[in-house]
Amino acid sequence: MTSHTRTALVIGGGIAGSTVAMALHRAGSEATVHEAYQLTADGIGGGLSLAPNGVRALDAIGAGDVVRRVGTPMRGTVLRTADGTPLGEITLPEDLPPSRFVWRGDLNRALQEEAGARGVRTVHGKRLVTAEDTGDGVTARFADGTTARADILIGTDGIRSTVRTLIDPDAPRPHYAGLLGFAAPLADTHLPATEGKLHVGYGPGGSFGHLVHADGSGGWFVNLPHPQPLTLAQARRTPARQWLQTLRRAFTGHCDPAAALLARTDPADLLITGPLETMPPVPVWSRGRMVLVGDAVHAASPSSGQGASQAIESSVQLARCLRDLPHRQAFAAYESLRRARVERIIALAARTNASKAGAHGGGRDLKPEPLDWQFTYRIDWDAPVPAAAQTGENAA
Repeated sequence: MTSHTRTALVIGGGIAGSTVAMALHRAGSEATVHEAYQLTADGIGGGLSLAPNGVRALDAIGAGDVVRRVGTPMRGTVLRTADGTPLGEITLPEDLPPSRFVWRGDLNRALQEEAGARGVRTVHGKRLVTAEDTGDGVTARFADGTTARADILIGTDGIRSTVRTLIDPDAPRPHYAGLLGFAAPLADTHLPATEGKLHVGYGPGGSFGHLVHADGSGGWFVNLPHPQPLTLAQARRTPARQWLQTLRRAFTGHCDPAAALLARTDPADLLITGPLETMPPVPVWSRGRMVLVGDAVHAASPSSGQGASQAIESSVQLARCLRDLPHRQAFAAYESLRRARVERIIALAARTNASKAGAHGGGRDLKPEPLDWQFTYRIDWDAPVPAAAQTGENAA
């Protein structure tokens, strides 16, 4: 297959970075991933749900089995308040396969390994400083003094993206949702299986979710109201043991088995995942030969249950567009395919976060709404991509 784009620099080796590199490879382009971490980002992030639409997007490039190997089937989420009052249940349409619960570190590692097996090169220890668009290509400069050059540069460098500010110095910054995230895996929860469903309880102390597999293993996650914004680095300066004490106080009397699961958690296993943040709408998705994908342009809070799935969808769609169109037209077509969908998901998650972080907590104003439109999204990899009307910086 011949692609309109021969080479690409991918900045960021997370979920979106590995996926877009594999998708470009499938489309006939050569993509090299440049990752700031010296090694794989183990221990970064907590658990996540990869929805059927996210798994299906990976299937479009022949990589769906990667998440099936490392993830556990999950068919819904049960919601209730801290005193046990039912709030509702989010379920998948019967004709769809299950979501997959997976720890972010496991998914990152599995996707990086799959990308490597397909011939994608990942270079570690490459923190981007700046990039120069010369009209016929892009040269990236890294903190270690090295450079790299390709036809285009794709920013998959997360919610605090350097590439985003290079594309638009006035780009919005992430908004703190008033919540800090924590999670932990447990080899033995001492609880019965939750039958493939995530259980989430909302109270003044925050939201507590837990999942128990058939063998008794599982894990939990917490969104803890915290008015003062903290960066991930700042949150990790507080010892894990001290954070666990804070969480145990916050969930005393909670109807979920929060107290028991927190009591069984070893401080060494606590994952401090940091502030929950969302991106307001980003006006400029691309400029010249540079473009944004994933959290760098449409970061959805974990409350959406769609963050990783949206990053994967966008990665695959961008690769299709670059396969079929010159880069300026491809970037416009990609944005046309993706903007409305991701912004709708982000807005829904923002409403959920506002309920979690509200003065009275409890999540009583959370009303599950039909989400089939999220789960049934499909990408036809083989369909040709038509050119979209171009706007903004990449207009002809």
